[in-house]
Amino acid sequence: MTSSLRLGINIDHVATVRNARGGDHPDPLRAAKIAEEAGADGITAHLREDRRHIRDGDIDRLMSEISLPLNLEMAATDEMLEIALKHGPHAACLVPERREERTTEGGLDAAGSITRLGPIVSALNERGVRVSLFIEPAKAQLDAARTLHAPVVELHTGRFCDLWREGDEAGAEEERQRIAEMARYGASIGLEVHAGHGLGYDNVAPIAALAEVRELNIGHYLVGEAIFVGLGESIREMRRLMDAARAEAGEAA
Repeated sequence: MTSSLRLGINIDHVATVRNARGGDHPDPLRAAKIAEEAGADGITAHLREDRRHIRDGDIDRLMSEISLPLNLEMAATDEMLEIALKHGPHAACLVPERREERTTEGGLDAAGSITRLGPIVSALNERGVRVSLFIEPAKAQLDAARTLHAPVVELHTGRFCDLWREGDEAGAEEERQRIAEMARYGASIGLEVHAGHGLGYDNVAPIAALAEVRELNIGHYLVGEAIFVGLGESIREMRRLMDAARAEAGEAA
């Protein structure tokens, strides 16, 4: 029996548009509520060091005014740990962060950062926050997640998406197979496997079809598509495509 696939909506880029002009419009909280109505299973928000999109006040409002679980994406820093411990979101996804990057570039090097990450993961676990590590689909990174006692990993799908959009079918398929293999391995060692980064209507199906992947986190594409069709409709279409791919994979199994 094929497990269901959850959809987490990243609302960061609603805040990016708001911040381009200042003020309060468009409101990320309103986007979160629309996402819930459209069938999302959770909300993701990345509070960056430079507050380029989500602000501290957004986290306050999301925690108090939405019923969906909040996944707080955060750098592994003392400042962000303090904020996460204060709010106690459902989940916290540790991601690499560089001030000069436009978006998250690649996965966290958990394997090379066990000493630094250990106290952060432990503190979040003790607070009851479900820790996720945003990592490359590589065995060493998955083993590190298990060593750190992080219950969840999110596999970086950015390379797969780049190859897909470049028309490199062979390269994209090779990367998809790597993601599939590492999803199976992660599940076999007791990790809950999520995936995300760069996914859109055209390339979500091959990832959604992977039985070991329990959740996809998608944001930028859906916010962009919302300009043309509205946020609710963009999310509903993504939900439809994910569910169709999952059902087809289940029938073929």
